[in-house]
Amino acid sequence: MTTYETLRADIITAMKARDTATATALRTMDAAIQRAAMDSSKPIDEALAIATFRKAVKNLTDARNEFEKGGRADLVAANNAELAILEKYLPKGLDAAKLEALVAEVIAATGATSKKEMGKVIGALKQRPEAGLLDFGAASKLVQAKLP
Repeated sequence: MTTYETLRADIITAMKARDTATATALRTMDAAIQRAAMDSSKPIDEALAIATFRKAVKNLTDARNEFEKGGRADLVAANNAELAILEKYLPKGLDAAKLEALVAEVIAATGATSKKEMGKVIGALKQRPEAGLLDFGAASKLVQAKLP
């Protein structure tokens, strides 16, 4: 069962249980995934669903940090609750050793020798089967550190 199929099934379960917070969060993600598919003119697949979940989690995390700075404990609690719901759908990422090995392998495969070729390395990483598990922020920092 794909992430999107799981999401759709969980929406029905939350609605039957009258769990409005979960149902609302999941319906919002369903709409975001459908919008992303429409914008990209691609069918909904695993990569699109995971990317949309990652974007939503990042946006919620950023908003939570701003709410904390503003002293809005009520909004921080709401964001934390929604984050807890959405993070269940994200796959476990690669550990640091596997990420480092993957980056080294891709650098060697692309023949990159300087930071000017960083885009080529990141592009090659995005084509890998492990791309759905990657945190591209961490991968980018690692590529920068490895290339002179």
